[in-house]
Amino acid sequence: MTNNLPADTSVHWHGLAIPNPMDGVPVLTQAATAPGQRFNYEFAVPDSGTYWFHSHEGTQTDRGLFGPLIIEDPNERANYDDELVLVLDDWIDGTGTNPDQVLEKLKMNGMASMSPMAPDAGVTPTTPLGDDGGDVTYPYFVINGRVRTDPQTVDYRAGQRIRLRIINAGGDTAFRVGVPNTKMTVTHTDGFPVVPRETDSVILGMGERVDATITVNSSGPVIAAAYAKDGFAQLNMRVNGAPSGVEIDQYVAALNITAPLDTAGLPATPEVNLSQRNPDQTVELRLAGPSNGYHWTINGKLYDPPNDGIEVTPGQRVRIRFINESKMFHPMHFHGHTAQVMLPTGGPGGPGGPGGSGPAPAARKDTVLVAPLATVDMDFDTNNPGKWISHCHNTYHLESGMATFLYYS
Repeated sequence: MTNNLPADTSVHWHGLAIPNPMDGVPVLTQAATAPGQRFNYEFAVPDSGTYWFHSHEGTQTDRGLFGPLIIEDPNERANYDDELVLVLDDWIDGTGTNPDQVLEKLKMNGMASMSPMAPDAGVTPTTPLGDDGGDVTYPYFVINGRVRTDPQTVDYRAGQRIRLRIINAGGDTAFRVGVPNTKMTVTHTDGFPVVPRETDSVILGMGERVDATITVNSSGPVIAAAYAKDGFAQLNMRVNGAPSGVEIDQYVAALNITAPLDTAGLPATPEVNLSQRNPDQTVELRLAGPSNGYHWTINGKLYDPPNDGIEVTPGQRVRIRFINESKMFHPMHFHGHTAQVMLPTGGPGGPGGPGGSGPAPAARKDTVLVAPLATVDMDFDTNNPGKWISHCHNTYHLESGMATFLYYS
């Protein structure tokens, strides 16, 4: 990687369990690469699937410094005709302000006054992330860098099966994703296979990925509606050259009041399940904020590398328990490992629900949505030594302290 920017940078390979020195986190795993300097990233890719890479320096990801990383499985027997990568993003840079200025204002002025927290924080099946969609008002939402008034158009033939690889690269926005009059069959989340589930729509937090297959029979869009915000992005699929007959505004309105699928609740396929084992250690990460203006904390502390890490033991099963004490959702990302979501049995088909009789394994993921006032458990094995950051993938929460790290050797 050659840094031709006027600022320090790095590259993080999001979702890949690679050696710690290659993880691309300044201070923790490498010194940031200065302007005009180079850094060689070298590793063997451990898993196939839909991943992405992005800067881990400041707000650079929200300024567009990212890209999809698709790792093919040479042994896969594809049951689709084509694949389509969809990178979702929120965009403000160059519109009279930029993410650095947005962050500065948030830190200076704090957030708008909040109403008292309701007992359920507004979480319902149709509003699974509560009432608060984020801290930043974006003028644009895009798919593959194109605004909805000038969308990308992809041509297909009627009856083709398409594999959608959907990546949420947004800085502060979750998206509801659907295709009008079309069922999606979800096959993977965060690169790892799940027992296929048919659905009308899915929800993706920042950093999450979903693979789904669809059959295209008529022209129409893929829609990514910003959660609890005004606006959406679209990509047009044109079948046999015909125009679309979809009433897009009507569809977006319906998409925003339906219950989307959270892929964290789907069972992983048997071959990627972790072995059945009770955790040797449980690490609680309490998510809170904003405090003191615009501080977002984990266990009451701001991120301070290389200090204040949490030591775990190699060769163990560790359970991370994300406890959200705030009224804002947090997409929590854990580096260096793909963990298994553990659902309370007897609870609903998604993470963070009311209790049951014990944990049951669900999807293998590296990024999981933690709804307001919810708790999500994830298990992983300490088989990749190093210092591994765990953080909220909201750019502005991370840059305001919402991170910690686990370490072992």
